[in-house]
Amino acid sequence: MQEKYFKKYTLSFYTFSTVINRVIRISLYLWALNNQRYEIMMRKLKITELNRMTVDEFKQADKLPLVVVLDEVRSLHNIGSVFRTSDAFLVNRIYLCGITATPPHPEMHKTALGAEDTVDWIYKKHTLEAVEELHNEGYTVLAIEQVEGSTMLDNLSLDPDKKYAIIMGNEVKGVQQEVVNACDGCIEIPQYGTKHSLNVSVTTGIVLWEFAKRMI
Repeated sequence: MQEKYFKKYTLSFYTFSTVINRVIRISLYLWALNNQRYEIMMRKLKITELNRMTVDEFKQADKLPLVVVLDEVRSLHNIGSVFRTSDAFLVNRIYLCGITATPPHPEMHKTALGAEDTVDWIYKKHTLEAVEELHNEGYTVLAIEQVEGSTMLDNLSLDPDKKYAIIMGNEVKGVQQEVVNACDGCIEIPQYGTKHSLNVSVTTGIVLWEFAKRMI
């Protein structure tokens, strides 16, 4: 009698174990299959697959009616980064003003990675000269600065029929007050932490993206 129950128990256990093993194997197979599909979907693109423009193609491409002005920017790495971001968003040109260095420069190239050769630039001894020239060309000039009555970037509204220029200030002093006074308005990036400022190259990236997605 005991032997009969033992055989029955053994057979039941064997059957149950077989079913569980099959479920586990199927589950692992499906997981591997899905994971393989996920890996295929998330495959990093090669540089040759990015369809990047050549320098000549960039020069001939239609640019955004958008100009960046660097007002006394000190860091060569920041300047190079602004060139690189401006290249990414097809900025019309960059004004380099005051102490802002001009290409070519090996330290600038470390962050520009060749964008200093694609984006047009103009040097002005005084930023006010750049502002005056832009106004004469019909640009609306906006300083990126924390001022009374500034427009928060998330509330930005652009006129599709207008051309815009944004002014980025010195790493310590920001945009000069006399330059702010000559502008048509000021834009401020909302911040919610303990700091009251962002790196100038980071600020440029944020602002250019907001302009580009509204203008493209």
